[in-house]
Amino acid sequence: MSLAEPDHGSFGGGLSACPACVAAPSAERIAQIRAQKPARIMLSLPAAHCAACISTVEAALARAPGVTSARLNLTQKRALVEAEPQVTPDDLIAVLKSVGYEAYELDAGALSATEADRTARDLLMRLGVAFFSMMNVMLLSVAVWSGADAATRDMFHWLSGAIALPTVIFSGQPFFRSAWASLRVGRVGMDVPISLALILASGISLYETIHSGHHAYFDAAVMLCFFLLIGRYLDYRTRAIARSAAEELAALEVPRSIVLRDGVEVMTPTAEVSPGDLVLVRPGARVPVDGVVTQGTSELDRSLLTGESLPVFAEEGAEVSAGEVNLTGPLVLRVTAAGKDSSLHRMADLVAVAEAAKTRYTSLAERASGYYSSLVHVLSFAALAFWMWQTDGDVRYAVNISAAVLIITCPCALGLAVPAVVTAASGRLFRKGLLIKQGTALERLAEVDTVVFDKTGTLTLGTPEPTNLETHSPRALSLALALAEASSHPLARSLTDAARARGIVPAAVEALREVPGYGIEGHWQGQTLRLGRAAWCGADPALVAETATWLSLGEGAAPLAFTFTDRPRPGADLAVSALIKAGKRVILLSGDAEAAVRATAERLGISEWASGQLPAEKSARVSGLMAEGHRVLMVGDGLNDTAALAAAHVSISPASALDAARVASDIVLLGQDMAPIADAVRISGQASRRIVENFMISGGYNVVAVPLALVGMATPLAAALAMSLSSITVSLNALRLK
Repeated sequence: MSLAEPDHGSFGGGLSACPACVAAPSAERIAQIRAQKPARIMLSLPAAHCAACISTVEAALARAPGVTSARLNLTQKRALVEAEPQVTPDDLIAVLKSVGYEAYELDAGALSATEADRTARDLLMRLGVAFFSMMNVMLLSVAVWSGADAATRDMFHWLSGAIALPTVIFSGQPFFRSAWASLRVGRVGMDVPISLALILASGISLYETIHSGHHAYFDAAVMLCFFLLIGRYLDYRTRAIARSAAEELAALEVPRSIVLRDGVEVMTPTAEVSPGDLVLVRPGARVPVDGVVTQGTSELDRSLLTGESLPVFAEEGAEVSAGEVNLTGPLVLRVTAAGKDSSLHRMADLVAVAEAAKTRYTSLAERASGYYSSLVHVLSFAALAFWMWQTDGDVRYAVNISAAVLIITCPCALGLAVPAVVTAASGRLFRKGLLIKQGTALERLAEVDTVVFDKTGTLTLGTPEPTNLETHSPRALSLALALAEASSHPLARSLTDAARARGIVPAAVEALREVPGYGIEGHWQGQTLRLGRAAWCGADPALVAETATWLSLGEGAAPLAFTFTDRPRPGADLAVSALIKAGKRVILLSGDAEAAVRATAERLGISEWASGQLPAEKSARVSGLMAEGHRVLMVGDGLNDTAALAAAHVSISPASALDAARVASDIVLLGQDMAPIADAVRISGQASRRIVENFMISGGYNVVAVPLALVGMATPLAAALAMSLSSITVSLNALRLK
C-alpha cells in the first residue's frame, strides 16, 4: 500500500491518545457533566481470555480516577464499569491500553438481554433434581424388587410417587413446552413422543398405586427424564451463542457524539445526530457517524471495517465511515449519515440477514426425528388398539404395553447421537486450539468444498515487519529510531522494535513534533529531520514502495525508504497446503491493496484471490459461491468479514478477532497457529461418520426392542432400562473420537 498517495497511510503519532490532551472541556460542558447521573460504561475486550486477565483488568480500572467499581465478564469478554459522571469511555480505554488490552465501548442499550446463561442454568438445575430423585426412587424400588407385598409395597409405591411425580412435572418442563409448541402449529417434533412417554409412565404408575397394583414405574419415568435431560443439556451447551452478531455490531456504534453547536461542544446521543451537523472526533476515538472532513488532517485506522493493514490519510473533503478509528489529529466532520443510516449499521443489517439464512440449516437428528416421531406414535397406538381388542377391553394391560412401546422407542439415543459426538469432537478440537460454538458446525464443516480466507489479521498477524533494515547505515537507523520512538503509529512501532532488536541506540534528536497525518519532525545537528509520508519527506512519488515510510535527512540528502511487509500467522502455509491437498478450493479475499494481497497469495500458494473487497462484496462473493452449490468455510477476523462469516455455510475466526466477528462465526481459533483449521476439517469428517454410526446403533436397537415391546414381553421399567442401555452405547461410540 503506497504511503505517498493521499488515500494511503503514513505514520503519525497516537501521542494524544487521551482526548483530554487535545481539548479541555468548556464551562458549559463541565456544568453538563456535573448534572449527569453516575456513568455506567460497558467495554468490549477481545483479548481477555483467562483468570489472570480478570484481575489485571479489574485492578487497572479500579485504580483509574473516578471509577467506583469494575467487573469483567470473561465469557462475554465485557467489562462493566460504574464511575463518576466526569469519567468517559475514552479515559478507560486509555487505561486498559496502558496494561496491554485493546478495548471498545459498547452501547449497553443496543444489547438485548440474553437468555442464554439463564437457560443453561435452568437445564442444569432440572438435570440435578432429576438425578437426585432418580437415585432416591431407585432405592425405594429395591424394597419392592426384593419382594415387599401388600401394604408395604403400596407404601413404597406412594413414597416413590411423592418424589417422582413432582420431579417429572418440574424437570420435564423443557420437553412439555416444546411438545406443546409443536402441536399448536400442527407439527409432531421429537419432544412429542418424549412427553407422551413421560406422562404415560407416570400416569400408569399412579393408576397402579391407587389400585394396589404389583407394578409401578415411577423409577422408569424419572430415569427417562434424567437421560433425556442429559442429551438436551449437551445439545444446548454445544450450540448456545450468548448473543447475536448483529446486536454486537450495533453495540459497537459509538453511543455518544461531540456535536459542535455555535462553537460549543455538546455531548449528544448519536441516534439524535442529524445530517449536516458538525461532529468533533478526537485522536484515539472511534468515528461515530458517516461524514466528510471539514477541518483537520489525520490518519484513520480502517482495518476493522475494510481490512486495510495500514492507516489511511484523511484531510478536508475526505469521506469517513462510522467505526473507523481516528489516530493522529482532531477532525471535524459534516455528518452525512448517523444512527440506523450509518455504514456500520448497514453492515449489522447484512449480518442479521445472513444469520437468519444460516438458521434454516437443521441437524441430522432434527431431520431424522421428523420421520421417527410419526412412526413411534403409529406403533404405540396400534399396540393399544390391538391389545384392547385381544384382551376384550383390558385398558390397564393395553395401556401398559402402549407405554412400553413409547418408552422403548423414545428417541433418547437419537437425541444423544449428535450432541454426544459434538461434545467428544469439541473436546478433541479444543486441545488443538479450536472452540466449537454451534451444535451443527461440525456437520456443516464436513460438507465444505471451498475455503475463503481473509488476509489481514487472519492469514497474517496484521502487524507490519521491516524488510530492508540491513540496507541502511547504523547512523540512518539511529536517526530513524529517534523519530519513530515519538509515535505510536503501527509502522513506527514496528520500526522501533526491529531497530532495538538489532541493538541500535537512538540519536539525540531534539524538538520532536508530530504533524497529524504526515509524520514526525525533529532537529539534529542543525538539520530538520522527518519520518513519515513520502511527499512530506521529499521523496519522488514515482519511486514510492507499496508499503513504506520515508526518512528525510535534511537539505541536500536523498530521503531513505523503509519498506514493510505483513507478518504471516504461524501455520498459515501448513493450513493452506493441507486444505489444497485435501481437494478443497482455497480463495483469498481481502480489503487490502493489490500488491500486498498478491504477495501473501504467492507466498502461501493460493492461486485465486481478490483485493480491495468491501464488506458487502465479500458477503456477496460468499453468497454467490453458496448459490452455485458450493459449501463455503469462511475464515476471517474483522468487522469487514462479519457479514461473510454469517453468510457462509460454516465460519471460523481467531480469538484475537473483534467480538462481533467471533460471535458471527461457528468456530473460534484460540491460538495464533492456523494449522488446526485443516485438522478441524478432517475431524469433522470423522465426527459425521460417528453420527451416522449412532443412528445405525439407535435403529438396530429399535429393530430388536420394539417387537419385544409390541408382543408384551417388555414392561415400562424394562423398556426404560433398554432405552438407557442404547443411550450409553451411543455415548461410548461417540467417545471413540477422543
